[in-house]
Amino acid sequence: MSTRLDLVLINPNSRAQVYQSLGTELTAVENPVWAGLMASFCRARGLSVEIIDAEGECLSASEVADRVAYLGPVLAAVVAYGHQPSASTQIMGAVGRTCSAVKASAPDQPVLLLGGHVAALPERTLREEEADFVAAGEGLHALVSLVAALKTPAPDLSAVPGLLRRDGARIVRGPEAPLVTKLDAEMPGAAWDLLPMPRYRAHNWHCLGGRDRQPYAAIYTTLGCPYHCSFCCIQAPFKNGEVAELGEKQKPNSYRFWSVEHVVSQIDTLVNRYGVRNIKIADEMFVLNKRHVVGICDALIERDYDLNIWAYTRVDTIKDGMLDKLKAAGFNWLAVGIEAGADRVRTDVDKAFTQEQVFGVVREIQAAGISVIGNYIFGLPEDDHNTMRATLDLALDLKCEFANFYSAMAYPGSPLYATAIARGVPLPQSWTGYSQHSRDCLPLPTRYLTAREVLKFRDAAFMEHYTDAGYLEMVGRRFGAKSVEDVRRMTAHRLERDLLTGALSVPPTLLPSDDVNASAGELVQLTRR
Repeated sequence: MSTRLDLVLINPNSRAQVYQSLGTELTAVENPVWAGLMASFCRARGLSVEIIDAEGECLSASEVADRVAYLGPVLAAVVAYGHQPSASTQIMGAVGRTCSAVKASAPDQPVLLLGGHVAALPERTLREEEADFVAAGEGLHALVSLVAALKTPAPDLSAVPGLLRRDGARIVRGPEAPLVTKLDAEMPGAAWDLLPMPRYRAHNWHCLGGRDRQPYAAIYTTLGCPYHCSFCCIQAPFKNGEVAELGEKQKPNSYRFWSVEHVVSQIDTLVNRYGVRNIKIADEMFVLNKRHVVGICDALIERDYDLNIWAYTRVDTIKDGMLDKLKAAGFNWLAVGIEAGADRVRTDVDKAFTQEQVFGVVREIQAAGISVIGNYIFGLPEDDHNTMRATLDLALDLKCEFANFYSAMAYPGSPLYATAIARGVPLPQSWTGYSQHSRDCLPLPTRYLTAREVLKFRDAAFMEHYTDAGYLEMVGRRFGAKSVEDVRRMTAHRLERDLLTGALSVPPTLLPSDDVNASAGELVQLTRR
């Protein structure tokens, strides 16, 4: 007699809605990092688990529903995480369609929603989506406890940590779950064997110079971030656990590490079992703790794997001796949050570094043989036309090997979102409107500009930068003529924008000019920060 499958974790397919035509060939197809980690956490506690990666396999919501019905799990969990924290909100349309399709196909199938956006807006998510449950926080303990409860003849759901469920017209919430702290033992890497590994591919820029974009994988080496940027939503899944662990009066940002040995063992598996050389370190801020960074680098240098890695850093987190180690270990790209070209705009969003520091750090990284992804935001609260032009001019002067141009967004889970809600600032009417590349993208207005003006400038800036003769000359010198053609093909993709054609009507509300200290979010070209 066969044993019933405990858990199916679903990564919904949202690429076409989030990226338009860019999703066909330019964006990465990335393994669902959190679904992989959740699977390993649950398997370590004795659960049988399968993953349906609809994004990787290009499955429709109905095809996912058919597969869930065939597997017949105790619990189906739809995981709302994208390539980065803010992408969790962008994919909620796909999350909702998937959830509805599963319930339509098998009305008695228990369905749970969890992930970054869900953690930021748990009650709203339960009210709006056709799910039986949502999980606040990380959702890891909720998965295990809910499966255990559902396997009993008369499930008692009251003790499931972090679980929100309906009780008539009321929403009932279970006790908060503490954070998972012993990462090596409790969440031993991703369940790579449950994922369609040959389907994943790197970003277009990650392989400039002719490297094959497949195979590819993304991994975490840390969770959380110690910084308190008001635009950031990364801590939304962790806040409830921080309170449960440390008490209401303490408001830290958790920052947890997998050991160097464990991280390197994951890379060993990717290289030796799956042939992966292109790797993204998905940590919100990888280049931060010198012991952690150098320890990983030293171990990879010993292995001499010929890796092609990229990771995030800040202008002010690179310490002496790091860059040479990073390059020798295979870090060929660092993403740097430059944000803006005007001092008053950067200072207003707690990025009080100087223009000289920006140039110095970028040139230092490049001198070590590492390419730079410069990340820029248009539409920060203090932006006007002149300051946005200064940001574009800075990007043209710096000539980073790649540049990401984004408009400011108030992502759910960030302090900026709460500020926008409190002040009645127009926000996207659909979740895809939080995507930088969607048709219905709706950025924030500034104190001086409408959302339409910000988006129009952002799209024009992208084209001006990537058709700039000086930039294209640098690309040809660094990566060869084929890479110049790759960039030109990228600029042939023109995004359709409802806000710019008049198909999206938004009141011309401006942020008030007094007492506004909120910052705004940034992403990376087809990735993040």
